[in-house]
Amino acid sequence: MGLWSIGRWTRRRRQSTDRRPAPPPLTTHQLWMVSLSAPVSRDRDASRTTLYPFTRPDDDGARRWLAEQWEIASRDELIDRLDELSRSGYRARAQRVLGVAPLAWDAALYVDISRRGFACGLITEGEAWTALKNIVPAVVSAYASWQEYADHYLLGRKVWKDGLAGTPDAPAPQTTADAHLRALLDPANRDSPWNLAPWDTISLPDRAR
Repeated sequence: MGLWSIGRWTRRRRQSTDRRPAPPPLTTHQLWMVSLSAPVSRDRDASRTTLYPFTRPDDDGARRWLAEQWEIASRDELIDRLDELSRSGYRARAQRVLGVAPLAWDAALYVDISRRGFACGLITEGEAWTALKNIVPAVVSAYASWQEYADHYLLGRKVWKDGLAGTPDAPAPQTTADAHLRALLDPANRDSPWNLAPWDTISLPDRAR
């Protein structure tokens, strides 16, 4: 799956964080796409209903996170990583270990990285939406509900976590990830983006929220 329909993009100058205008409300399709990264967005300052991944401007935080967690410091490195996640990602390893290829784990990381890349100016807003749209067909064909998506996300996380055994990197406990996903799937949780954008939203006509 290719990420970019145009080989060369020009980066627009980013506005300073103190002058960035409030983003317009997302459409139903946009919210659904952003919600693919909801399992990853556990931090208190995370925004799960905007393309920008934080509730307050933190472009430097996005840049540091990409560098420290993914060794991404340039536009080309970002695009290469997104391309790798879209083509194989961790699900190739999971297929060997579990006999199942959990696309959801890679999709959540893909969307999260795209949003952070936009936040720190490595890609433009338009490019970020293009990246998100390109992952939609594979996700829709693989799953029929947020529950199925969540189940496969946890499978992928397990393979990733097991791969860190014996290394200094200590991920959050599995119980933390489980609790976060239960909250996202809780029908009484009015703040869950999965309740704001039910699974079939992406298959319906797009509209303003």
